[in-house]
Amino acid sequence: MQRLKLRMMIVVLMVVFLYACGYNTMQQNEEAVFSAWGGVESNLQRRADLIPNLVETVKGYAAHERETLEAVINARAKATSVEVSASDLSNPAAMQQLQAAQGELSSALARLMVVVERYPDLKANENFKDLQNQLEGTENRINVARQRYNQNVETFNFSIRKFPNSLTNKLLLNLERKEYIKAEEGAARAPEVKFNE
Repeated sequence: MQRLKLRMMIVVLMVVFLYACGYNTMQQNEEAVFSAWGGVESNLQRRADLIPNLVETVKGYAAHERETLEAVINARAKATSVEVSASDLSNPAAMQQLQAAQGELSSALARLMVVVERYPDLKANENFKDLQNQLEGTENRINVARQRYNQNVETFNFSIRKFPNSLTNKLLLNLERKEYIKAEEGAARAPEVKFNE
């Protein structure tokens, strides 16, 4: 009977220790990072899915703008070929490669929108307007998903660094710091507007 009581006491103490040392909190925070990353990925996929329709719509009106359209298709292909899994979220090189590919795609889409401004019939087309609205909405969703991801990364990174969680992490979990999604290179500069091109 004494042994059973002792074992139960040890189990209760272990549960209290694991709860108090942040064991569950750190894992919960890591899951929140993975979930937020899933949100980023699904919105990037939505954008990649919309792009072929956008290009096909523009092709009908702007057949001689082939170079711009091909740049968008190539950037989309490059962006979708770069994959970052949940295990790569601690890998700075993988995250940088993804951001570079997505930045190139964003740049190609911006050039495409400048081309579209030259075609009044295309801008008036209802299908194109709908597609453009969906793409714009997707860009906003991507931005919100990135912000949520970075907030979850901040919470997670802090939870594995603060005391006594840092000891628990070092002894039991060995969770790694996650990488933030950073601003694209040159994003701090205001875009230059030129009307005579």
